[in-house]
Amino acid sequence: MKTVKLNNGVEMPAIGFGVYQIPAGDTERCVSDALEVGYRMIDTAASYFNEKQVGDAIRHSGLKREEIFVTTKLWVQDHEYDDTLRAFDLSMKKLGLDYLDLYLIHKPYGNYYAAWRAMERLYKEGRIRAIGVTSFSSERLQDLFLHNEIKPTVNQLETHPFFQQQAAHRFLEQEGIRHEAWAPFAEGQNDIFNNPLLKAIAGKYGKTVGNVILRWLNQRGVVVIPKSVRKERMIENLNIFDFTLSDEEMARIATLDTGRSPIYDDMNLQIVKGIGTLKIHD
Repeated sequence: MKTVKLNNGVEMPAIGFGVYQIPAGDTERCVSDALEVGYRMIDTAASYFNEKQVGDAIRHSGLKREEIFVTTKLWVQDHEYDDTLRAFDLSMKKLGLDYLDLYLIHKPYGNYYAAWRAMERLYKEGRIRAIGVTSFSSERLQDLFLHNEIKPTVNQLETHPFFQQQAAHRFLEQEGIRHEAWAPFAEGQNDIFNNPLLKAIAGKYGKTVGNVILRWLNQRGVVVIPKSVRKERMIENLNIFDFTLSDEEMARIATLDTGRSPIYDDMNLQIVKGIGTLKIHD
């Protein structure tokens, strides 16, 4: 498995398996299949309600703990300092792990400064190998690391051909923070798998549109976490390291960028309010 090096020296797989929107009842099977076919990074979150099933699959895999890179995320509800510590302990109990590879602040709302300082403590105690954030604008991310001790290792952003995050990517590269893509397939929006340009490039290499998208992200230095509930698609999504897109093809894919999300508008006040006030536990 190809890896990338985070700014604290930790090696992270370049491609992982995401479990967002996989029902809890299917998660253990899906993660077991993913590990069996070669994935070595699993991405979950407290708000996905499937951490326990991820942990069960890891335990039953027969793999050594150090062979699997595990990410989970802290929900907005738990952004006070002590709440973060409790939420982390609960996630670890559900996962059944002694340490975590990557812990992310899931959304940039609430008192995430307090949450970050609690995460810094957990990192210093050796309970987490790396800490980072999800869906932070460059402005909020910069403000966070300018006023805290430890710089985030990762910013996980919605990134795909229709929303390429080019300015954010340049900023992250400049600051040595790894860009990781959530929703690399745009959750199927804009009929992405039938896009004529992507289909033409895929046909040239005897690959799928999904392969082209993941390879395009990989060549930009972006870590990817595609999701599938089908074993054959999991295998297919891993097969991105045996071809290389040309500079011209990379430039042509860049023309698909619309500069905005087809999934949700994070400047919409009702959406922001809904995310910021969502309770995932009592």
